[in-house]
This record gives sequence, structure tokens and C-alpha cells, in this order.
Amino acid sequence: MIYVRDKGRMCNNILQYGHLYAWGREHGRKTMSMRFAYKYQYFRICDTPHHHFATYLFAKYAAKLGLMPVVQFNDINEDTTPQEQVMLTRRHVLAEGWCVHWFDLFLKYKQEIIRLFEFKDEVKQTVDALLAQQPESDILLGVHIRRGDYRTWQGGRYFYSDEQYLAYIRQFLAMHSGKRVSVYVCGNDPELDTEKLRLALTAPADNGPCACEVVFPQGNPGEDLCLLSRCDYLMGAPSTFTLVASMYRNTPLCWIMDANKPLSSDSFDYFDYLFRHII
Repeated sequence: MIYVRDKGRMCNNILQYGHLYAWGREHGRKTMSMRFAYKYQYFRICDTPHHHFATYLFAKYAAKLGLMPVVQFNDINEDTTPQEQVMLTRRHVLAEGWCVHWFDLFLKYKQEIIRLFEFKDEVKQTVDALLAQQPESDILLGVHIRRGDYRTWQGGRYFYSDEQYLAYIRQFLAMHSGKRVSVYVCGNDPELDTEKLRLALTAPADNGPCACEVVFPQGNPGEDLCLLSRCDYLMGAPSTFTLVASMYRNTPLCWIMDANKPLSSDSFDYFDYLFRHII
């Protein structure tokens, strides 16, 4: 068994585990995610064999006491042959690290990974109820306002203001003039001025009214991810959250790399390309 000690937050964990799951499937090795054994209980994987707290404790302390080897993936450019040899030959291994990447294998087993991270019924039912309450729309746009540690990470490179997000949403609306668009805004900023954004997007513009509904779901992380995965287009600062949301239905995703660059159809790309280019 390969026990995957995931790094970072929920969607980092999904991608990290997905790479090791795919490697394990290719080489006939079972895997379990230590993080999804006890945390982020929104997905089918959390109810599969070995994903429970007792297994998490076993793996944690067996590694800590030196009863099983630990392999690390900390350099994206390193030769991983030594780590793979350990995972092939040892009965129990703990694997961890930010730089665990087998892109081709991930794509080979992507549908299995998606099924593992299918949302539980209660999550889907909450999202279904929210969508059913909204007026019928031609297009659902999911916007993820990522702030938090982005204020300082890479010098605040992707820490965008409300006005910058608004500008991108308005450009999207202009690209789909005549369509009824519902905008679902999720994020990790507890101080987000939702009323300001709502008024700015629903008030008549100089060139006519915006055909736009704005919704702030304020769900838990699993519900927000599920909701974004149901949208027709996604946009936001570069983040694994929108990346994973795009994975479920191959949804076009615009990572706002430069808030001063105009939005166009070329601004959108797909999971199979973007997940190889995580910042």
C-alpha cells in the first residue's frame, strides 16, 4: 500500500493524490490518501476501503517510528527512479511532496480519478437546490475570487481587486451579449463586499443593461467546488480550485494571469493543458 501524505489544501490534495493513484494503477499498487481519510468529507473516495481515521493513524505513526519508508517528491526536475523503486518493492510506503507529477498517467486514468472524487449525494443535493432557485440562464459563469495568502504570495502577483474581477466579468458579458448569464461567485475572502459586486453587475451599463444574475453561494468548500464544476465557463486567479472544478466536465477555464490583459475567447483553456502548467 502506498499511503499518500498530501500537502496544502483540498484541491492540491486531489491533484497530488491523483498523480500517485495513476502511478499505482499503472504498476498494480494500491493507494490511499491520508488527507481524505479524515478531512474534506465531500467525496466518494472518503467512503472507500482504507479511507478512515484508523488507517491514517497507522500510516502516520508507522512512518514517524521508521516502520515504513518515506519517499519524497520535492524537486520537479529530479529523476524519480529511486522513489519509484521503493514504491515498487516495499509492502508499505508513505509518499509525499509538492512535485509528484505523472501527467500522462493522470490523463490515462483521469475518468477513474473523477469517479473517486465524485461528490457525495448531500453535496450534489445542496447544489441542485441552489441552481433550481435561480432563473433559467443560457450560460453559467463561475468566478473564484482567490485572496487569502495571495496578498503576499509571489509579491501579491495574483491578488486582484474587486474592480479587476468586475472588469473581467463585464468583458465576459460583453462577449456573450444577448445571452442570459448567471454569475456564481465563490471565494476565500470573508470580507468580500458582495453587495458592491451585485450592484455593479446588475446596474444598467452605458451600452445597455447587463443580462446578468449574480449569486454568492457561500457554501462549504465541497459545495463551492461542486457548483463551479456545473458551470459552463470558469475564471479566476490561477488556483488549483478552479483547475479541479474544470476537470469534471472539461470546462473552459480562464486563469487571470495579467488583470490588465483584455479577455478574449483565447483566454480560456482546458484542464488537460492547464494542469501541466500549474504555477
